[in-house]
Amino acid sequence: MSSHTIAVLLAAGAGSRFAGADHKLDAVLDGSTVAEHAVRAALDADIGPVVVVTGASTPTLSSLTSELTDDRVTLVHNPRWAEGQSTSLRAAVAAADARHAHAIVVGLADQPFVTTDAWRAVAASRSAIAVARYDDGPRNPVRLHRSVWPLLPTSGDHGARHLIRLRPELVEQVPCVGSAADIDTLEDLRSWQNRSSTNSP
Repeated sequence: MSSHTIAVLLAAGAGSRFAGADHKLDAVLDGSTVAEHAVRAALDADIGPVVVVTGASTPTLSSLTSELTDDRVTLVHNPRWAEGQSTSLRAAVAAADARHAHAIVVGLADQPFVTTDAWRAVAASRSAIAVARYDDGPRNPVRLHRSVWPLLPTSGDHGARHLIRLRPELVEQVPCVGSAADIDTLEDLRSWQNRSSTNSP
């Protein structure tokens, strides 16, 4: 399968700060797992196939069985996940390069509130690097044209942040609504669950 753009969800970390019974990506929020919310938003944006980079565990994506079957969503395992996020980003780049993609748009699977519109807006940029900008500043998702893939880090626990700081002339900040808040702890999850129940009719 070939596509000009690949949507990427990084889901390889151990989630060690989360004290719940399961991995944080499998925690349920509004009837779906945290990871399912994130993957569904990227999928519904329809910018291209979705690659989920796994590592410490494989997130539960039971609501996406048909999409996994027809390769609209593909799981790519990163055996070097413990070496840091840069290795997961490299795994995503390798998967995109194998599909002859022109760009990847990268988000995190523990950020379930990034909207479909945010994925689309960032993907539509023609800059070498595009970053979603929210009220609290630049966050995910981030579009990376293949011309900057060789500049991405090869080691360490960081993704494109260093490159964005180093080469600001390549970066477009794309105004987005929604939130790039992540679920790192059990308290984060409970806070969002409480907000959801408060907002229910």
